[in-house]
Amino acid sequence: MTARTLRVALAQQRATRDIAENLEITRRQVREAAAAGAQYVQTPECTNTLELDKQRLRASISDEAGCTVLAAFRDLARETAVWLHIGSMTFLEPDGRIANRSVLIAPDGRLVARYDKLHMFDVDLDGGESYRESHTYRAGGEAVVAEIGRATLGLTICYDLRFAYLYRALAQAGAEILTVPAAFTRQTGEAHWHVLLRARAIETGCYVMAAAQGGRHDSGRETYGHSLVVSPWGEVIAEAAGDEPGLVHATLDLSAVGIARGRVPALRHDRTFPLRRYIEDGDLVLESMGVREAS
Repeated sequence: MTARTLRVALAQQRATRDIAENLEITRRQVREAAAAGAQYVQTPECTNTLELDKQRLRASISDEAGCTVLAAFRDLARETAVWLHIGSMTFLEPDGRIANRSVLIAPDGRLVARYDKLHMFDVDLDGGESYRESHTYRAGGEAVVAEIGRATLGLTICYDLRFAYLYRALAQAGAEILTVPAAFTRQTGEAHWHVLLRARAIETGCYVMAAAQGGRHDSGRETYGHSLVVSPWGEVIAEAAGDEPGLVHATLDLSAVGIARGRVPALRHDRTFPLRRYIEDGDLVLESMGVREAS
């Protein structure tokens, strides 16, 4: 039987407010990755621009149909003959909100899958660092898996990483590789990036690939970098050393997915169960709440 392997490259970036500059950086990275033999290239979240100001962002982008940057990325995929996964771009929606959308482009330039970020990063961190993505972006409403040749991807974006049920559902729907393009803050990245990505791989028996933004951006936001690839057994097999822009290369042996799941077949062991809540207030009270794991 012929081994199923996939040569991948993750493009770590430091996106600016200048969309044209970001496009040229992506072109250079994808061409370099293709020349080195990559069959699939992933870029981070906010590949087209990393902008925190809502009005400035809206003024700089368009709807998907009229997006010249997306058209350029489709031309780039055709030119390099790679599966080009733009970790996310921002598009204007008819309701006036903005979509944070991952797009997967085939080697012939076809747009084969879209995924809108499900979970909005609405948090208050230490040191006064605060984000309210839901004030700017429209959350997505569905999970997405997509085939790239002989491999199947599960598409997610950044903050989705903290919601384990999503990754379990993607794996049970056939995903062998989970993708997590991100712009993780430095603060949360230092605390949780590696452990969360390794956990999602271990829980699902999937490869996990996460291209990241890194460094201080024009908007003032500081991101963590450390783009990495994790094996289905939870081992980090490739990683960017820090937050500088560059490429991370790896070759995935997809037989490792079946091996990991055979060793620990947890994806087959889900159960449906009630949850009991005991409240001590004089007499003991038992409440029954419906809880259902992914099937």
